[in-house]
Amino acid sequence: MASSPSLKPIQEIAQRYGITSEYLIPYGTSMAKVDLSLINPQASKGKLVLVSSITPTPLGEGKTVTTIGLSQGFNFIGKPCIACIRQPSLGPVFGVKGGAAGGGKAQVLPMEKLNLHLTGDIHAITAAHNLAAAALDARLYHEHRLGDRFTEQTDLPALNIDMNHILWKRVVDHNDRALRHITVGVGGGVNGVERADGYDITAASELMAILALSEDLKDMRQRIGRVILALDIHGKPITAERLEVAGAMTVLMKDAIQPTLMQTSENTPVLIHAGPFANIAHGNSSVIADRIGLQQADYVVTEAGFGSDMGMEKFFNIKYRQSGIQPSCVVLVATLRSLKANSGKFNIKPGQPLPAEIAESNVELLAQGCENLGWHIANAKRYGLPVVIAINRFPTDSGEELEYLRKYALSCGAEGVEISDAFAAGGAGTAKLAELVADVCEKQQEVTLLYPDNASLLEKVQTLVNTYGAKQAVLTVQASDQLAQLEKAGFGHLPLCIAKTPLSISADPALKNVPKDFTVTISSFRVSAGAGFIRAYAGNIMTMPGLGTLPAYRNIDIDQSGEIIGLS
Repeated sequence: MASSPSLKPIQEIAQRYGITSEYLIPYGTSMAKVDLSLINPQASKGKLVLVSSITPTPLGEGKTVTTIGLSQGFNFIGKPCIACIRQPSLGPVFGVKGGAAGGGKAQVLPMEKLNLHLTGDIHAITAAHNLAAAALDARLYHEHRLGDRFTEQTDLPALNIDMNHILWKRVVDHNDRALRHITVGVGGGVNGVERADGYDITAASELMAILALSEDLKDMRQRIGRVILALDIHGKPITAERLEVAGAMTVLMKDAIQPTLMQTSENTPVLIHAGPFANIAHGNSSVIADRIGLQQADYVVTEAGFGSDMGMEKFFNIKYRQSGIQPSCVVLVATLRSLKANSGKFNIKPGQPLPAEIAESNVELLAQGCENLGWHIANAKRYGLPVVIAINRFPTDSGEELEYLRKYALSCGAEGVEISDAFAAGGAGTAKLAELVADVCEKQQEVTLLYPDNASLLEKVQTLVNTYGAKQAVLTVQASDQLAQLEKAGFGHLPLCIAKTPLSISADPALKNVPKDFTVTISSFRVSAGAGFIRAYAGNIMTMPGLGTLPAYRNIDIDQSGEIIGLS
């Protein structure tokens, strides 16, 4: 279990940043919810730093370590900073990747509280989501049972739910492939209406995306009311509001709207709020956390999930588009191992160790993979902001390779390059990186979005896949029909959230480095009317992950004194 003799009472951490006890709801001594009444729209604002990365390996490249370490580095050089990160899902914690608290001398503490239940937000979302699923099946059952007598007995209009167009699956916060396709109401009769159903992981719930994008409780309530649960027999949407369950769903999430305050191993404050995955959602922590952080500190460092083609793109085209909160700088995390992995020489699969050759000094192999770094630099610069490269250093990295990488990044238009030794040295190991980022943040530039709201959905799709380097997007017949229906229903103005693999710039995980002359097949579209975006599914995207052959839970246990071991 990660601990620190310097861990301070959370009230003391909050007080240092002007958050007095009246705005805190303590959860023990090490974490607290922050009341939204703290937010003052007229308060001065700090500068937001957005951390993304090159195309990662399945093990990740230390983006969270760098995010935490950079926030510590700002405080190390005397510039008050707060970090904002997502809440980890139990799926990855017990699956392949492990926790998401950072590591070494750059992690959130107590690590085990962050990685497990925290303050219960994910559980609240699970309960609210499944309440809507239960309410929908109950209404379907009672309308079938009573038929024409339903309205007479209940004074409620019949919703006439089309059981073949129920869009709202159930959720659970674990990787469990056996739940992807299930049958509910087995046997019919008092058991309900028998039908096909399935589970998603809670991080894929639209409610998670809504939590991350909401401005306040009122906004969240309105967004939940707009969620489309099913279609009726006439093809009209049945929303949570129409089912009269939106209010109860919001009640279950009323505490989840408040971000959780914790601290790093160097007592830097961290706001943890929401946890949407970046391959199947928008992959960013909450708008509310950003607003609180920017109000209370000179700098806020926040992390976007996976590479710049994933969470960073969605930050700009979804989160920034809705919130108007603009970063001052983009930091791209790169590692020598990930660039070598992106050379295309290796067949790297999730759940398997990286090839030993990747850890050996090999400038030629590194040069082959550096094209991936160049692509991500260019991709980040599309949005009009300066880009800094943070090299997350591993002990096996050679000086020759690091110097090659530095020169290559500068030749591709990076404003600067610094090594991050956050894992080994904490804030002292990112002090130079923080100084560089602070200087770059002074360059006043405006965000450029990739497409306007009034572009057609097809134009938006083609624009995004063109940024990947694809020749074009190819829509299945189902996707084409859904696109036309969404335009007709008035959702054409919404931005896109493309669900694709994080292991390639393309939608095919086997295509490494910088793929060329490929197409992206869009298999289906779905609207997240409450969250405010259209989901486009590209490739074989699982909204319920499965456990691998060597899951992380095998190494997690508890000793006789109650200390958790094996949690990373």
